Amino acid sequence: MSGLRVVPGRLHGGHRLWVSLPDGRTVGWYDREAGRVNLVDAAQRDAVLAALGPYLVGAYTVGPPPVPTPAELARLALHPDDDLAPNRPGEPLLGELAYGAPGRRSRGLRHDLLAQQRFGAELDALEGLGWRVLHAVPLPGTGAPAGPAQIDHLLIGPGGVFAVRTAAGRRQRVSVGDLLLSVGRSEPRPEPRWVRRAAEQAAHALTVAVTPVLAVVDAARVTVAPTLRDVRVLREGEAGVLGQSGGVLKPADVDGLHAMARDRRTWSTV
Repeated sequence: MSGLRVVPGRLHGGHRLWVSLPDGRTVGWYDREAGRVNLVDAAQRDAVLAALGPYLVGAYTVGPPPVPTPAELARLALHPDDDLAPNRPGEPLLGELAYGAPGRRSRGLRHDLLAQQRFGAELDALEGLGWRVLHAVPLPGTGAPAGPAQIDHLLIGPGGVFAVRTAAGRRQRVSVGDLLLSVGRSEPRPEPRWVRRAAEQAAHALTVAVTPVLAVVDAARVTVAPTLRDVRVLREGEAGVLGQSGGVLKPADVDGLHAMARDRRTWSTV
């Protein structure tokens, strides 16, 4: 067989080389981390190995694709409209800005969007370390002042599950207390209370312990009250601290929780 194409790609943070026919059908792939060539059709073994020849490194095994895990089967059965995995950081804010929020509100939304995008990118970088990230997870309700209408970022990995809410520092001093967060001289907001509530809702939906995290982005200075102990406060550039934790969830648990969390229906009744 000739004309096979080799295209690099990623899946759950892992590097793969996909081998496909000119019409786009996949006939095999090389999983670099696992050191394995997976064949869709054993009769195409020689052609696939020849196409992958320049890319194969070290020892490797060859065989059929692994049997899908329950989490993978659940993902395949998920309707695209209910799949939260494609959500970008700040997804709802993009829509609000596109439909023309008023001037002052627009500036505030842009600060919030930038904060979510910047910290979201830090969290996305952890996927290569066995973590899974979901952005803009919707929660029932209408948001402030009743409470959070979404979890800005949900991080699931070896160190557990974290509900992350971002706060835009706007290059001003940020003070975080037990109940309120203030930016400069602006009116304090109950961000600690909101992220606690979001973590409680996530724990109820996923039936697992969830740690609340406040991520402060673009602040001139951040001060945290010493009495604030149940909410972790991180500055921009510190997402890696979460990625260093481990010993809480096994890989299969991470995949199972991620499959549950990415389903929009999981969050409809929390």
